[in-house]
Amino acid sequence: MNPASPTGVAVLIAVVNSALLAVLAEVWLRNYREFGSTLLLGLVGFSGVLLVENLVSIAFFFASMRTLYAMDPLVGRVVLAMSVLELLAVSLLTYATVR
Repeated sequence: MNPASPTGVAVLIAVVNSALLAVLAEVWLRNYREFGSTLLLGLVGFSGVLLVENLVSIAFFFASMRTLYAMDPLVGRVVLAMSVLELLAVSLLTYATVR
């Protein structure tokens, strides 16, 4: 896979998203243990589900989905756009949480 292709960039973004989600899950889990708020438990679950989604998408990028992106370049650009939107959302959430 070409790292400069839309699919390659989407993989890098998924890796960054996964790292940010791991940070969020750690902060929210620590706060849940301290405060016991069900909202924090929900946020831990939210970050866990999105983390699993990103890890599965990375696996698919390197496995069977690679041929789909190669067959239709539009699909790779759409996946890249969705990854960028998720990166923006997770980045804002990480900034607000860590701050």
